[in-house]
Amino acid sequence: MARKSWIQREKKKQKLEQKYHLIRQSLKKEINQVSSLIEKWEIHGKLQSSPRNSAPTRLHRRCFSTGRTRAHYRDFGLSGYRLREMVHACLLPGATKSSW
Repeated sequence: MARKSWIQREKKKQKLEQKYHLIRQSLKKEINQVSSLIEKWEIHGKLQSSPRNSAPTRLHRRCFSTGRTRAHYRDFGLSGYRLREMVHACLLPGATKSSW
């Protein structure tokens, strides 16, 4: 299980990202529409002044059962070893363990 502080930090980042999502999106549209380089720098400065953790690339996907961030499979929402355990136990329909 992941540390609770890491999970809380991730939730805080998600809230911050949702708060600044529309602002960041509108500033990016403005950058694409403006032709003057000076105006682009000004808009880019506004974009950079937003909190660092408001960027969506700072978020991590987590396994919903263990909280692990690495080896995360988006289709199932599970980490790799948890996915393998569930496939062995036949808890995931349509998924089979391959062996050769």
